[in-house]
Amino acid sequence: MTLDLWLVAEWFFSVQGGVEDSHQIPPSPVVHVRGLCDAVVEADLVDVLHTFGTVCYVMMMPFKRQALVEFDGMQSAERCVASGSHEAIYIGEQQVFFNFSTSQRISRPTNASDPGGGNKVLLLSIQNPLYPITSDVLYAVCNPVSTVLRIVIFKRNSVQAMVEYPELKDAQKAKLALNGADIYAGCCTLKIEYARPNRLNVVRNDDSSWDYTKAFLLHREQRKGKKRQAILGDHPSSGYGPHCPLLSLPANCKYRRLTEEVQDMTSLLPLLPTTSSSSCLGHASSSSVAMVSGLHPTKMNCSRIFNLFCLYGNVEKVKFMKRIPGTALVEMGDEYAVERVVTHLNGIKVFGKKLNVCVSKQKAIFPSQVFEVGDGSSSYRDFSLTRNNRFSNMQNGRNIIQPPAAILHFYNAPPTLSQHQLHQLCTEHGVPSFTKFKLFDAKPHSKSLSGLLEFGSRAEAVEALTVLNHHQIRVVNGANPFTLKLCFSISSHL
Repeated sequence: MTLDLWLVAEWFFSVQGGVEDSHQIPPSPVVHVRGLCDAVVEADLVDVLHTFGTVCYVMMMPFKRQALVEFDGMQSAERCVASGSHEAIYIGEQQVFFNFSTSQRISRPTNASDPGGGNKVLLLSIQNPLYPITSDVLYAVCNPVSTVLRIVIFKRNSVQAMVEYPELKDAQKAKLALNGADIYAGCCTLKIEYARPNRLNVVRNDDSSWDYTKAFLLHREQRKGKKRQAILGDHPSSGYGPHCPLLSLPANCKYRRLTEEVQDMTSLLPLLPTTSSSSCLGHASSSSVAMVSGLHPTKMNCSRIFNLFCLYGNVEKVKFMKRIPGTALVEMGDEYAVERVVTHLNGIKVFGKKLNVCVSKQKAIFPSQVFEVGDGSSSYRDFSLTRNNRFSNMQNGRNIIQPPAAILHFYNAPPTLSQHQLHQLCTEHGVPSFTKFKLFDAKPHSKSLSGLLEFGSRAEAVEALTVLNHHQIRVVNGANPFTLKLCFSISSHL
């Protein structure tokens, strides 16, 4: 696939090398903005920064919470950087930081040679994808604004998609209307840029891609009676239909005035027929039970499986299979959690062994044939009542779905915990130790610490999390121990 705008953004950031001191690089009309909150869109940046000069172009880096802003001249950029170094500047009620970019101009999409330009193909980055994102879902989201021609979804370390419209004005309208909106309440947030290719090549129609211009495919869909409504409800299982309201645009969106227009269009649009796509990875039916094989015979147990799988949904029960060594069943809170663990954990290495994670044919786990696994612990555990399950409150800000990475975010640590103590903890439990350590500034009256740990590789970070997640740390004169909590970080480096 042609290089998309997201990869261009990553190239810009890698060139800068993470330099934070604006005096180490020469002035440029392009300013690098850091520390953005997830809800910020291009319009918010323009609203705040236009006081320093005319903003020609903005390029968001959604998964890094950063952006590049190109001003009309060097003086405007210098005023912005100088002002940010002397006083706090807030965008979306959060302080942001500025330094000059090493680039003199932001690379535009194919058809974006002017500030009002763009491309008829949009690049959608989906943040915090708690639920599956398919071509049907994106069609239901994007088609009410204007007719969608083609959709292609691709998953690298995140979920992204390209959506092609008939004309540039259609894509511009969709970008203004949908950028920053949630597909489902509190998750699956859309961050939209103009893509580089001006036409999508779709080779097959399935959950990951679809060409809606093929008449015979549209005719085949119309013979099916199942229908559903666009961006509705709290989650996919809440039902579809006119009684479910269209999710509103973010409160701070500059283009909120378009909401009523989009709602009117949605109410008049025929409902989208549902395809007969199977559940996760081709299984004929969905299940809330996952099967994982390739487990280390002596280092993996029920608790360690829970430590890893709980990052993608509530874990109800874990049961090792006696007749198939190195294999276990994991009952999750729902089928969506199973799809998330399959997407993010299938194929990763834990203790040198490659995991194979798939959807089980079983619908539930029952505690039969309990025995001892390699480390002497029980082959079955019920986690349904544990407080360490993190998805009981879906609005919890820490429930950000991230693929395994070399950087771990730790929180709920004792306020006296030191870097040396964390190194000792890794050594005592026989897991690789981290190479870099960053402690976040504690809020006033905070009773715990949080920060980042960078490991030498993703595999080392996965092992450390599997062993140390939910480890209890006692403090002197403390009534109750602290439960150390770990998850994969969205940061690319420290």
